[in-house]
Amino acid sequence: MSALRLSAGLLAVLLCSPLLACPDWHSTQADEELQRLATRLSEWDRAYHRDGQSPLADELYDQARQRFADWQACFPEHAISPTESLSGTAGTLFHPVSQTGLDKLDEAHVGDWLSRRQDVWIQPKVDGVAVTLVYRAGLLQSAISRGDGRSGQDWTRHLRQLPAVPQRLTEARDLLVQGELYWRLPDHVQAERGGIGARSKVAGLMARNRLDSQDAAGIGLFVWDWPAGPVEMAARLAGLQRLGFTDGRAYSQPISTLAEARQWREHWYRQPLPFATDGVVLRQGQRPDGESWRARPPSWAVAWKYPLRQALAEVRDVEFRIGRSGRITPLLHLAPVQLDDRSIRRVSAGSLQRWQALDIRPGDHVVVSLAGAVIPRLEQVVWRSAERLDVRIPDPAAYHPLSCWRAGPGCSEQFRARLEWLAGRQGLGLPALGPGTWQTLIDAGQVKGLLDWLNLTDEQLQALPGIGARRAEQLQSSFSLARQHDFSRWLAALGVPADTAASLPGDWSQLSHRGLYDWQRQPGVGPARARQLHGFFQHPEVQQLAGQLREEGIAGF
Repeated sequence: MSALRLSAGLLAVLLCSPLLACPDWHSTQADEELQRLATRLSEWDRAYHRDGQSPLADELYDQARQRFADWQACFPEHAISPTESLSGTAGTLFHPVSQTGLDKLDEAHVGDWLSRRQDVWIQPKVDGVAVTLVYRAGLLQSAISRGDGRSGQDWTRHLRQLPAVPQRLTEARDLLVQGELYWRLPDHVQAERGGIGARSKVAGLMARNRLDSQDAAGIGLFVWDWPAGPVEMAARLAGLQRLGFTDGRAYSQPISTLAEARQWREHWYRQPLPFATDGVVLRQGQRPDGESWRARPPSWAVAWKYPLRQALAEVRDVEFRIGRSGRITPLLHLAPVQLDDRSIRRVSAGSLQRWQALDIRPGDHVVVSLAGAVIPRLEQVVWRSAERLDVRIPDPAAYHPLSCWRAGPGCSEQFRARLEWLAGRQGLGLPALGPGTWQTLIDAGQVKGLLDWLNLTDEQLQALPGIGARRAEQLQSSFSLARQHDFSRWLAALGVPADTAASLPGDWSQLSHRGLYDWQRQPGVGPARARQLHGFFQHPEVQQLAGQLREEGIAGF
């Protein structure tokens, strides 16, 4: 899992933010929720560091870790400590120089960090696994996994098989470098494809007993530091390139302003690279000698991550919306989360069956993403609340394509959906009749049936809240337009099944007298559609609506 860590100072900034809202939990619930998340964090750590598996995307893991820190700040009396993300990964080899990790800053804090420094360089933050390489007299002596930053696993045997790792330097010298093993992804565009499990791929290969030649050739090396190297960054990069480590110089740029940092971050996010990245790293050119480094984020280097592709969101409420056809769609109301430049507060769970299978309740944490960079999409449940709150579920048997033609108990949503369909582009295409207007008419008791609006007067409309003379005139214009539409348009507005309104021959009298066998003889109508059409034209509520339209002089009825 990610080696990035929040320093105490940065954590304090985040925890003091007005965005932090502490859960309204009693003491027992707070203890249960903290314990539950601590257990999940420990499980994810073991799977990643011990088994080479990544059950959760790195950006989601980071959010879960931060959520745990937030909750502990809210409930300091509950001294629950999950295993540190790197605990259990310390191996038998000590790093001669500690691996430090990095603080993650947002744009505002990056600007502040840059304003207090000179000689800053920017690099893509390669999405791989960290390693320390030790050379003696120019020959690779050992390779150490990051572990806990102080000690790690012995990866020497594996790294001797990697073509990307120089086994002999161009100079017979002692050397220690730190870098990232990454999975080669030619022409990879991060903005389009994301991390696609590249880090987990390498971690899994390093956890194996053996590497085959094809897998070994697929692993690259990006050296990002030479702790005992020259003081100046440019000299360090040139020296690394001379010794056989080329990626660092190819992907390092000097910057002095936030605008330049933003430009390079955007460039590497959207342009092809040979590896996955999850942000950029800003490094102060001159930094302390490696002997003073500790296994914690330093002040002279920080990370600026890319926008989240997936966000961890807490479910606040579950709403069930009923559509025109009687379909029940669960809608999750979320604590707001940011994806790209959008604040996501709601996401559909798809179908009632999917929601029931996932069993999502208030307090659960789910993953949301953006489909096509626009539509919020529910991906998965990450962990569940310890307290399983009851959710009132509509009875699926009560709602179907022929239910709720009138306003009444339990029918408000489906009835309103029928009105919206009728006035929408699929139906009559009536301007000035949106969901808000329909709700106003329903709340005032002026529309109880699907066609009651046809006979509303100017006086009745102007008596409604928010509707004056001009608005009433607009509505009457829409009502008049409705009367001018032909028979097939009205059938579509009423919701004739299976989008067949335009292809149905005859008028209402002919269609309503058809039997089931007659419908089956209609070209393109199979048994299931025939039953739907027969049921529609024979339904008492639909026949009553047809009678109203006949009285209004609508053509075809």
